[in-house]
Amino acid sequence: MISFNYETEFKLENETKISEWISKAINSENCKEGELNYIFCCDDYLHKINVDFLNHDTLTDIISFDYSVGKELHGDIYISVERVEDNAKDFDVSFEDELARVMIHGILHYCGYKDKSEEDAKLMRSKEDYYLSTRS
Repeated sequence: MISFNYETEFKLENETKISEWISKAINSENCKEGELNYIFCCDDYLHKINVDFLNHDTLTDIISFDYSVGKELHGDIYISVERVEDNAKDFDVSFEDELARVMIHGILHYCGYKDKSEEDAKLMRSKEDYYLSTRS
């Protein structure tokens, strides 16, 4: 079950369509959808989580807490809408595309993909691009 929670004025326009897209990606990765919570927030909200839980005093667009059990995905994915807006401008893409990339990025981590090495980051980016191309 995918749920969307808001700690900001921002609201997704089509939660059902986005849920279906994410569910298909999870199935394509041979994983099982468990309880997945997206929490949309502002920079300050996510910065506090970054400092309190990860000891990182930086802004970020996404923090995910993975509670998955094997191939059954469970977790909380926090997304700063402000960071996504800024990154969309920096990368010269639409807000919607950047938001979708960040949303699927968190799921791909739960599926086992990493992005710390250059090689892993390339694979992660290709997976993101693929799933972005499947949005309708």
